[in-house]
Amino acid sequence: MSRVGIADTTFSRINMGKIAIDELKKGASLQIERYTVPGVKDLPVACKKLIEEKKCDIVMALGMPGSKEIDKICAHEASEGIIQAQLMTNTHIIEVFVHEDEAKDEKELAWLMEKRTREHAQNVIKLLFHPEKLEREAGTGQRQGFADVGAIK
Repeated sequence: MSRVGIADTTFSRINMGKIAIDELKKGASLQIERYTVPGVKDLPVACKKLIEEKKCDIVMALGMPGSKEIDKICAHEASEGIIQAQLMTNTHIIEVFVHEDEAKDEKELAWLMEKRTREHAQNVIKLLFHPEKLEREAGTGQRQGFADVGAIK
């Protein structure tokens, strides 16, 4: 049975881990390991631990960087760490960040966080079990959260 890691944060304003687990369970029979950390800069080591210690086949890194400039810098640093963890472990880590300033208000932010998390959980299932579906979507301008942008004709 495939094992999926969920690394999430307490800084996030909704429970992205719970949403990801719900969506994953709808789409496949999986074993799920969860590791919750304070913030996005803690995610790279959480992901690496899920891969190396919990033997996860793939991990979702879920976080909500704030809207200030320092938050954007921290998110960039976290992304670099997540990329390093992927390369060190040869394992996909699907980064699911929703920046606080991507939405016009709290209602839209909550909607976006849930939608992006669910759509990336579906991508995890595709990566594990249906890579041909991702191949068919190549070049189609898929976007997780807001509407797809579509292919250039």
